Amino acid sequence: MGYSVKASTTSTNKVSQIAKLKADPFIVDIENISSNIQSFLKSKILIINITSKSIGGFQSLLQEIEQSDIENVLLVSSTSVYDNQNKTISESDDNELSNKPLVIIENLFRNSSKVVTTIVRFAGLIGNNRHPGRFFSRGNFVIDPDSFVNLIHLDDCITIISQILQKGIWNEVFNCCADTHPTKRDYYTKAAKSIGVVTPVFGTSDSKSFKIISNEKVKRHLNYTFLHADLMGDINHL
Repeated sequence: MGYSVKASTTSTNKVSQIAKLKADPFIVDIENISSNIQSFLKSKILIINITSKSIGGFQSLLQEIEQSDIENVLLVSSTSVYDNQNKTISESDDNELSNKPLVIIENLFRNSSKVVTTIVRFAGLIGNNRHPGRFFSRGNFVIDPDSFVNLIHLDDCITIISQILQKGIWNEVFNCCADTHPTKRDYYTKAAKSIGVVTPVFGTSDSKSFKIISNEKVKRHLNYTFLHADLMGDINHL
């Protein structure tokens, strides 16, 4: 399916890069929303993937969205909304930490009476220029090395977003991560060796504080099979 795409950036230096991708570039800063925002929001669907956790900024953005043509929002969030609970976590458990800025931002959109939002909570990102073998190459040591990783490849992020748009799946929350959850010790050791860098330094294992993110809901609703489902098996192909 083809789409006419507008894309925003906070940097004027990136405008030409966006134009080269055949998207219509706009400067949008949720901390300083300008008069061009309504031109940017002339669309039916808005994908929000902003690293900012400014609640005030998102409140201002939502006010503009609610006055626009936008009907559906796909909000990219993170599985960091869950704390370590030493169990497998699914969307229906309602285990989000209510005081986290990301949860507050999610709820702003979930509670809007003007737009219908689907939230995708992505696990830690790998793929493209983000190779896990380099995550700890600057002297940072790995804490809780015997706990489990929750990661997702960029290819799966893009494909999941695309399928949600194509199938029109709204008013949902999806946890998105690979099927497997190796220990940090096993995974980052193999990842480092796969690119010939020094194995990271592992901290002393303590109470094995962990969380395992379930991806069963997104697989069920989208009839989705992850492109990079097996983290250990996929390392040599990153």
